[in-house]
Amino acid sequence: MSDLSAVKAALKTQAVETPSWAYGNSGTRFKVFTQPGVPRTPQEKLDDAAQVHAFTGVAPTVALHIPWDKVDDYAALAKYAEERGLKLGAINSNVFQDDDYKLGSVTNPDPEIRGKALAHLLECVDIMDATGSRDLKLWFSDGTNYPGQDDIAARQERLAEALQAVYERLGDDQRMLLEYKFFEPAFYTTDVPDWGTAYAHCLKLGPKAQVCVDTGHHAPGTNIEFIVALLLREGRLGAFDFNSRFYADDDLMVGAADPFQLFRIMYEVVRGGGLDSGVAFMLDQCHNIEPKIPAIIRSVMNVQEATAKALLVDRDALAAAQASGDVLGANAVLMDAYNTDVRPLLAEVREELEIDPDPMAAYRASGWAEKIVAERVGGTQAGWGA
Repeated sequence: MSDLSAVKAALKTQAVETPSWAYGNSGTRFKVFTQPGVPRTPQEKLDDAAQVHAFTGVAPTVALHIPWDKVDDYAALAKYAEERGLKLGAINSNVFQDDDYKLGSVTNPDPEIRGKALAHLLECVDIMDATGSRDLKLWFSDGTNYPGQDDIAARQERLAEALQAVYERLGDDQRMLLEYKFFEPAFYTTDVPDWGTAYAHCLKLGPKAQVCVDTGHHAPGTNIEFIVALLLREGRLGAFDFNSRFYADDDLMVGAADPFQLFRIMYEVVRGGGLDSGVAFMLDQCHNIEPKIPAIIRSVMNVQEATAKALLVDRDALAAAQASGDVLGANAVLMDAYNTDVRPLLAEVREELEIDPDPMAAYRASGWAEKIVAERVGGTQAGWGA
């Protein structure tokens, strides 16, 4: 796409969903680091998310995590978001923190525990009905630590049974997003370890079941853009959880570890029509040592920059080079786009959206950081697991 007006139009309509939990306290396995001004309620998380949207112009939805964001009236929470220019996005389930889930949730050998987990998943669909959310996000920490601990195939059967029950509960305009992670916390087997397992389950369920690609949930050296291209081709790429990883784990800021990888992923998204096909672009990050709101603003900008470069690829020149077997020429077309400084272009886009061309500077000058530190005194700060 070389027409700058078309590039700008695509960038203006792009939407990046921010996660409620990213506004709260988080840390490593050894320590959660608190910060002054962190939200104490789901409403205060939405107040902060509204600032991200105000300064980026492209973050209109907020994902919730249940029970971390549990409230008595979800319709009222949706109205609270709407009054701040936001909508509630994906509802994330949690079947990994109760003691009952030590040996698994929906794959647990105990039918009573499986029933408890399924009841929570169905509760999340009820919440979707109340909030108007389209997507239910499912991630399971289920797995085993030792050979022989449980029957691997039987666990897949239990998983399929639970997914089928949830699928049948979904409304006509609702989707199930099945996330995968190749390890952690299980050491021997993980019940949904890769995109192929997630895709196989989604394929059996039907078109409302889609795969969520978390960019941090892959082994070192995995070609994530290949996975993206294949799932787009099959019509099964439902969402991204954007973040970064270095050695292991994930949840660092998107683009921090390998901005070139993020560009390659976004090129496949653009090429495969993912900007227009309902794919949800979500952040799934924890900001442990950096200030929360600026980190989320920076993350949204990182996605925008990678998308802008992907949109600038001269696809006609690339196709011609590929067709003629010009290996270096084809690579050069991609590299020309990647090496383009798109910051002036994005500044123009923001000005045309009537927001400040420099979101980070505008946020610092807004006084919001000082305001929340002064006002959010007392109560219990939100954090990972709360």
